[in-house]
Amino acid sequence: MEMVLALLVSGIVVLLVVLGLFVFGLRRRLIQRSGGTFDCSLRWNVPEDDPEPLGKGWVYGVARYNGDRIEWFRVFSYAPRPRRILERASIEVQARRTPQGEEELALLSDAVVLSCLHRGTHLELAMSEDALTGFLAWLEAAPPGQRVNVA
Repeated sequence: MEMVLALLVSGIVVLLVVLGLFVFGLRRRLIQRSGGTFDCSLRWNVPEDDPEPLGKGWVYGVARYNGDRIEWFRVFSYAPRPRRILERASIEVQARRTPQGEEELALLSDAVVLSCLHRGTHLELAMSEDALTGFLAWLEAAPPGQRVNVA
């Protein structure tokens, strides 16, 4: 009897793990379904006087273009809605750099870091060089009359 109970509990645990992984995959597929997505790590509310980044605060995510905004989703989340929304007209790119120190371990190997200002909040986005090219082109393709600030 104890053996049957142990097998049943083990089976339920395995089933829940498989179901959880399936839901992660399904969510990512639904986010990417409309196209225009790219891998993008985010560090929100970065101190202005951060002389040497320690690799802390980075969250791995997927960004999706949606009209005049970017919707940013955490990868390791079940939430169907974006965690952050960045409006094109409010994004000001201040600097571009390569990952430094421990950031190299926290970010994808080919990442480029953009320091930005969005509605008074300092943030950093880390993405591949290809994604960066697309992001900067998207920023500069703002409709007439909108200001674009790209350093």
